[in-house]
Amino acid sequence: MQFTAQQIAAFVSGEIIGQADVTINDVSPIEQGRPNTLSYVTDQRFLPALAGTEASVVLLTRDLYDASLSTKATLILVPNARQAIGLLLQGVAEFLRPRKKGVEQPSFIAEGVSVPDDAYVGAFAYIGKGVQIGQGVQIYPQAYIGDYTRIGDNTVIYSGVKIYDHCTVGKDCIIHSGCVIGADGFGFEPDAEGVNHKIPQIGSVTIEDDVEIGANTTIDRAMMGETRVKKNAKIDNLVQVAHNVQVGESTFLCAQSGIAGSTTVGKHCILAGQAGIANRVTIADNVVLGAKAGAVGSIRQAGQYQGMPAIDAMAWKRASIVFKSLPELQRQINQLTKDK
Repeated sequence: MQFTAQQIAAFVSGEIIGQADVTINDVSPIEQGRPNTLSYVTDQRFLPALAGTEASVVLLTRDLYDASLSTKATLILVPNARQAIGLLLQGVAEFLRPRKKGVEQPSFIAEGVSVPDDAYVGAFAYIGKGVQIGQGVQIYPQAYIGDYTRIGDNTVIYSGVKIYDHCTVGKDCIIHSGCVIGADGFGFEPDAEGVNHKIPQIGSVTIEDDVEIGANTTIDRAMMGETRVKKNAKIDNLVQVAHNVQVGESTFLCAQSGIAGSTTVGKHCILAGQAGIANRVTIADNVVLGAKAGAVGSIRQAGQYQGMPAIDAMAWKRASIVFKSLPELQRQINQLTKDK
């Protein structure tokens, strides 16, 4: 594929600064830009790399543009360069990985289950009884869809995904390999002798529309009722969502974060890597939990939080400075005590 800067600018509604007829046939990061490739800059930290990049065309967030910028590249000014590159890459991805149709063999589809003409079921997939498959659904090889599960239109389920019985996945979702949806929640009760007894988990999981779930993430079914991930939430690889959890709209759960049972996370939140939330906790909308932060109690106000237990991020930064000084402070106190 080959495109001119003029064609790209038209596609993203951008303004060209430089040669409109320069061509690109690939993409590259700004620091590793190569001739005839497209790159982007959306953060002031990467402006120095613009001067030395070999990329032929660069999408640049308009607010960062200055007429004094030095670069050999043709610039295309857009409101948000990262958003624009995402739009372009979406088109490339659809070209490189077109949607498939039909049912490959061998695969198992229970009697009475209807597969739409524009849907795809890959080899060795298992589709249980009572399953509902929407228009344009893509179920890749070796996926398992349990009985009475519903899959909404245009959802993509990659190889090796396991969705247990009686779960619901909405429209336009992407579920990556190794993801398990609907396994039993971690529910046990010890008896008088300390022997743990399983509490049956008879609830379900509901994934709303436009949710993406990363590889090897697990979302447990509820003990009663449902575990729910609301629309436009984005979940990274290796995330644990426990039974009866509610994840709010447009919330990000980053790699190795975990949410314990019966917790509610608001909308537009971010759990950074390895952040954790205790059980039966409520997290307000627009909360950011930094990496390795631990919320052991409810957070009622929007803001950034850090540490264990999680506190206001700025307070945690000040406390961490004191923490690093504790050995010296202890030495001084010991010396003062000794001098007395």
